[in-house]
Parts: sequence; C-alpha cells; structure tokens
Amino acid sequence: MEKGEIRINTENIFPIIKKAVYSDHEIFLRELVSNAVDAISKRRMASMAGDCENCDEPQVKITIDREKNILKISDNGIGMNDEEIKKYINQVAFSSAEEFLTKYKKDNDEFIGHFGLGFYSSFMVADKVNILTKSAIGNSKTFNWSCDGSPNFTLEESERDSVGTDVILHLMDEEKEFIEPERIKSLIKKYCDFMPIDVLLEGETINKKNPPWRKQPSELKDEDYIELYKYLYPFQGDPLLWIHLNTDYPYDIQGILYFPKLSGRADWEKGEIKLFCNQVFVSDSIKEIVPKYLLPLRGVIDSTDIPLNVSRSALQTDRKVRSISSFISKKIANKLKDLIKNSPEFYTEIWDSISAFIKIGAIEDEKFADLVENSIIFETIINSDKDVKKYLDDKSLIKSKEKFYTTLSNYKERNNIVDSKKIIYCSDVIGQSSALKICLSDNKEVIKSDPLIDAQFLPWIENKNENYQFQRVDSEINELEDKDSKEIVDKDGKSNTDNLKDIISKALNNDKVTVKVQSLNSKEAPPAMILLPEQMRRINDMGAYMEQKMPGLPEYHVLLINKEHPLIAGLNKITGNKIILDKKDPVENPLASKIANHVYDMAKLSVGGLDQEQIINLQNNNADLISDLLKTSK
Repeated sequence: MEKGEIRINTENIFPIIKKAVYSDHEIFLRELVSNAVDAISKRRMASMAGDCENCDEPQVKITIDREKNILKISDNGIGMNDEEIKKYINQVAFSSAEEFLTKYKKDNDEFIGHFGLGFYSSFMVADKVNILTKSAIGNSKTFNWSCDGSPNFTLEESERDSVGTDVILHLMDEEKEFIEPERIKSLIKKYCDFMPIDVLLEGETINKKNPPWRKQPSELKDEDYIELYKYLYPFQGDPLLWIHLNTDYPYDIQGILYFPKLSGRADWEKGEIKLFCNQVFVSDSIKEIVPKYLLPLRGVIDSTDIPLNVSRSALQTDRKVRSISSFISKKIANKLKDLIKNSPEFYTEIWDSISAFIKIGAIEDEKFADLVENSIIFETIINSDKDVKKYLDDKSLIKSKEKFYTTLSNYKERNNIVDSKKIIYCSDVIGQSSALKICLSDNKEVIKSDPLIDAQFLPWIENKNENYQFQRVDSEINELEDKDSKEIVDKDGKSNTDNLKDIISKALNNDKVTVKVQSLNSKEAPPAMILLPEQMRRINDMGAYMEQKMPGLPEYHVLLINKEHPLIAGLNKITGNKIILDKKDPVENPLASKIANHVYDMAKLSVGGLDQEQIINLQNNNADLISDLLKTSK
C-alpha cells in the first residue's frame, strides 16, 4: 500500500478550500456524472486510435446502499492506472482533459472539464471517498484510492471485473438526502438530463439525452421545438416563436431561444434562459451573455466558448462574452426581419407579446435598433373610406383579423406626409374617444401606442430620427375647425365666440384652465374636450413616472368648447341678448354657471381627470342641474 499527501497545484487553478469553491452541495453529482461521461468519451477516442477497445454499451450507473449510507457512481470509460491517479487526483486540478486532448489532438468540446477539481466536490457531502478504477489501455491492474477529506490518501491494488471507474461516497449523516432515489432523479434531470450517455439508477435510465439544439434545424419539426419548450417550462403554454442557434465560427454555440407570452411575472433582471456547457446544465442566470432586454426569453444556450469560473457556476465577462451577446441579438433581429417579410399576418398576431422586447432593445442597444428599424410596427386606426384594399395589396398595410398594422415609414407615405413630420397617435381609445372620432371623421389615420412603454419609446424615436414628430390625438384640434364660419360682432366688437369664452372662463374661475371656443365641423364632436399640448403632457407623464404613480390631469390644461354642439348653443342663448332668464349680469346667472361647470366636469371625466370624491360631486351637481332645468321649463 502506498501512502502520501495530496498536492494542490496552484499554478493551474485558484487556491482550493474544501467546501468553498461550490456554492451548492448538490453540484457534486453533476461533477461526478460529468467526469464519468468524459471518461467514456476518452475511451471512445482512444479506441479509434487503436490504443484500447471501446465499450459496447456506454453508461453511467448510480447505485445506492442505504444500510452503509453509500452512493456509488460507476462508468465503463477509460479508467486510470496508478500513475494517472497520482497525477490527476493527487495533484488537484492538473487537467487530465487538457493533456488527453493534446495527445489525441481533438477539439476541447469533447470534454466538460477538470477531473481533479470536479472530483473534489464530492467531499462536500462525503467524509470518505474511494476511487476503484481499471484502465482500458494496456494490461492495467485495478487500483483503489481512498481519502477521508484530509490531505492524506492511500493507494493500493484491488479488484474490479471490468474496465472503468467507481467513485464511492460514504455520505455524511447530514447529507443523507442524496441517497434518496427521487432526490437523485431530480438532480440528474436538472443538471445531466441532456448528456449523451445513459445515466442509470436502479436499472432505469433517468436522463432524456438527445438535446434538440444539437441537431440541425432541418432535422426538427415545429412539434420538436414545442415539446422541448413544454419539457423545460411546464404549464407555460406554447411559445410564440423560436430561434435556433447553430454555429461553430467564430465561436461554438448551439441553442434554441423562445419568445414566451409575456406576463406580469416576466423576469427582466435574472432571466430564464438555461446555460449549458457540453450538454451539462451550468446556470440559469446569464445576464452577462444575453442583453438585458432579452432576459425574459426562454430556452437553452450551449457553448464551450463561454468562460466559466472555477466551479462552473458563473460566467466571467470578457470580450468573447460580449461578442456572443451581439451575435444572439443579431440572430433575433434577422428572425424578425424574416417574419415580417414572409409571414406578416403571423408577425402581427404575436406583435403585442414581443413588442416590449424589441422596443426596449432598440432604446438600449443602438446596433439592435438599426437592425430592427423596419420590423417595428404599430396598430393603426384607419378611416373606412380610405382605399384599404390598395394598401393591403402593396403591403404598406398589414391586416390581422380585424386590426391593421403599419410601419412608421409606410404611415408617412400613405398619408402623404412630406413636409410635415407629424404622426398622430392614440394611447387610450376610450379615454381619447372624442378626439379620435373627430380625427377619423376628418379622414386622418391614427396609430395606437402603448401607454407605458411608448411613453419612452416615441420620444426616443423623435430623438433618433428628426423626420418623426408624434402628436397625441387630443393635443390640439385646430385643424378640424370650420374656418368658413363667419360671425357677427356686437357693439363692443365681440362675437358670440368671445362672449362664450368670457362666460365660461368666469364661471370656472380657474386661471389654470385656458378656455378656447371653436366651431368643429365633425358631428362626432362633444360639447367640450380637454386638450393637453404634447410637450406639457409629456412633462406631466414623466413627473408621474418618476414618482411611480399613474399620470393625472395636469393643473394647467386647455378646455376646448365646441360652439356647434346643441348644449353649447343653448348656453349661448341663455346668456345672450335673445333669451334672458335672469335680469342679473348673465355671468352671474346660476343656471349658466352650473351648465358651464357641468360641461367642464364631463370633459374631465372623459379623460379620467376626476377622483372618486369629484365623481360623487358630479352626480349630485347633475341632479341639481336637471332640477333647475325642469323648473325653467314650466
């Protein structure tokens, strides 16, 4: 029997402290099974070189001995002789994989990593470890290496029926969970499910094998992609679409990324993409390799070119990682281009679910923004009188069910916007319905914006492209005024419009409200509307965003009075010279004041400008107003 002291080779790795390298005890099983698969791969390569015979049925066996509290991981791989044990086990982290590859001149994607370092993770859960191994090369004897977790070991000849290695763990009392079959199955599924070798527990294969991302896209059907998604993310429904990554230059990377249907639980900080290295699960925190705006994507990235730390539990950011990140962004942008070109109807169907990824990505990543510029679309509300069929035929307009979609460039071209930069948009179809109806009646096209993300995205577009200037549908109505209407002025030189403005302004008695009176040519126009000049409203919305609250009605705003509406015409009669119901100054007429305030409150109500208490007051005031009107009708 040989005895000795284990040497730690600090030239190859960071100093190893027992139980300190790995953050989670369960990692030991991943490392030991990975080592076993490596050993089988090495035997196959050595047999191809004629140095040994290959195994007939490569497999990794996990055996449980409850009485002795022993867990055994066995393989029929290449095994080791006594000199190799001394070199690869006693000198911690002297990479057997690196030396083996040098000898057989193979790419390093055949193996997972350092046997020595991975093996020593077993001492997180075991107070004693044995290695029983027999080399496939030459007429080797069987050797038994034993260590109790101290720097001391024993090495002696032993017996093993066949070539391969057994790693025998004498588990600590507090680590007995790792002898439970269900616990082992869950860990194999988590870390080793897609390894290319059968992993057996009590005679049953417990890993899935055959990862789809290692195949060519031409070998897979839609059902294969969906099956993988549902396997990785059960009870999450079907994915919207997927991108298959498969390249070996300038770096080796395979994977499948899925766009999920976004929900309130989307993780924009950590991410849900699973990182693999040679089909071994490493981490699901990959914010270093995937841009932040793509973190809510799901799927798998498998690469040997992504630098990991000593325990393979985290990424080390470097130029290669940043390059891979750019590669992934480009692949996604190219997929979007292909969809909008070749499957526009499908693209519009999924747009609401993927738009957040794309818009945030454009804001955060200038290169990505340039790539997706023509893939960004908006739902648009278009007047039915327009020649919609013509636009659908020339593909400047996309129809999906009963909705229409457009790019900004097509919007400008379709609406003959040459000298003007203005694009009219609506962020709340119900709250802005009055202004929207007026615009549509004037044959204007209005795009729909998302009230949350587009509050940042539209200003970003304006800043990036000076040819675009967005104006919300209720920001101004000047263009819809009936400019042909002529008015007679009184002896003071004031028209009915001037008198109405004075009457309503005095009734409201609020110098923060600017009253405008116009004659609108739309039958859809209400008696009054709240207008918010675009820049004023944006400042208000940004202030609310900074305070993390919903934007309300700014104190300073415009009240647009439509003098063509019957209600306003009636108010004009009440306060004019034709019908005088009260001999007092018309402005002091209580009924006129109530009508003016009622019109104002209704305009505020339509844009969500009343709080709960104000709504109750409106109900009471309405009752009083109706009562007064009934009295005057007698």
